[in-house]
Amino acid sequence: MNVHALPRPKPKTIANVRARLAERLGARVTVSQAVLDQHSHGEGLPAVGMPDLVVFPETNEEVAFVLALCNEHRVPVTPFGAGSSLEGQLAALAGGVSLDMTRFDEILEVSPDSLDCRVQAGVTREALNAHIRDTGLFFPVDPGANASIGGMASTRASGTNAVRYGTMRENVLGLTVVTPDGRIVRTGSRARKTSAGLDLTHLYVGSEGTLGVITEIQLKLYGVPESTVAAVCQFASLEGAVAAVVMALQSNLKMARIELLDEVQMRAAIRYSKLDYEETPTLFLEFQGSPNGVREDVETMQAITADHGGGAFQFAERPEDRTRLWKARHNSYQAVRALAPGKANMGTDACVPISALPACLLETKADIVASGLTAPIVGHVGDGNFHLGILFDPSDADETERAEALAFRTARRAIAMGGTCSGEHGVGLHKIVHMQTEHGEGVDLMKAVKNALDPNGIMNPGKLYP
Repeated sequence: MNVHALPRPKPKTIANVRARLAERLGARVTVSQAVLDQHSHGEGLPAVGMPDLVVFPETNEEVAFVLALCNEHRVPVTPFGAGSSLEGQLAALAGGVSLDMTRFDEILEVSPDSLDCRVQAGVTREALNAHIRDTGLFFPVDPGANASIGGMASTRASGTNAVRYGTMRENVLGLTVVTPDGRIVRTGSRARKTSAGLDLTHLYVGSEGTLGVITEIQLKLYGVPESTVAAVCQFASLEGAVAAVVMALQSNLKMARIELLDEVQMRAAIRYSKLDYEETPTLFLEFQGSPNGVREDVETMQAITADHGGGAFQFAERPEDRTRLWKARHNSYQAVRALAPGKANMGTDACVPISALPACLLETKADIVASGLTAPIVGHVGDGNFHLGILFDPSDADETERAEALAFRTARRAIAMGGTCSGEHGVGLHKIVHMQTEHGEGVDLMKAVKNALDPNGIMNPGKLYP
């Protein structure tokens, strides 16, 4: 059987599975059309795949029961978290069960002395940081959306802080995973390093629900910095802004955040978030550390930006000012949509080595202009990652085709420059087309792992693997 094209289960099979699930979970098994609709897609472009039923488990044992039953009857299972994924990961393409993990919302353990914690998969990053605020610690991975920790691990999420603190890959120490046949497995430990056996933890981080269901995550935590200063620096050209970023990184300047918004994205942000800036390429910066260290870093960055055509820094030192600034950055997706009401936003991302960033961004900018489309650029450029919000009319076949072609060329350009088709959105459904180009023979190894761990192909079929 081709596990990546699993047929939709027969109604009789679904009825039998539903009855067995209801015996154990009761009203936490639903076929309400409103709930099914909610679980048929994530954010971004609609990749609608209607599940046959939605299940709300509350314990590892219940997840194990659901998976073992579905595996026995060859019923597909699509894990569902906060619903914020962008590449079609949540669409139940072959129907079956949408496994909603939002009731896994407990913070199981926090150890300030060891700088770590263990949480259930449905805990959101904002809930975690609110819970540990009084400990003087925080969890830094910040993709913008208030995503669930389980979903962030499944897509190997990143965000604005990655240049200093890394992505989910660097911040997950261990997992509890339920396998497709219903086994509950602990991977990793609380140790900061290990050389004992295969790295099962990071096999599941980024697997997008195709190998099993992540139910618990052991995470690194960090001390809240003594001093934090945010600043905005505007440039006359995109070239100058990108060159300043590259120089800062090559100078080993320890930035917490370096975000680039081109002039179109700034126009969107100014209108949507009521900001008082010019519509020119702009860097949003954040510095963290001791007061003296922050002051030295700011002075160094001011000199670098001045050498590349940057204007005077506009500072945001009070917490409420920094919050407003980063909220505007996080609202980029909504701001882009507000530029052209009624049009869809084809959000896509790519990531390249820092040395390739200037060429990649400038070529992408020229490509956008040639396409005749509006596609603002925004990026976590401190680690070479950038995003496009391609606006198009889904009812216009020509405009849709041009948008898809622009997204395709952006991904292939990044791969050709030694990068990847996605730095943090993941593959899901929309970026499967690039997997062979990016990974070559590695795709066959991925499929072999998939077939070994999920031989009946029930876990999130139609995703990730070409």
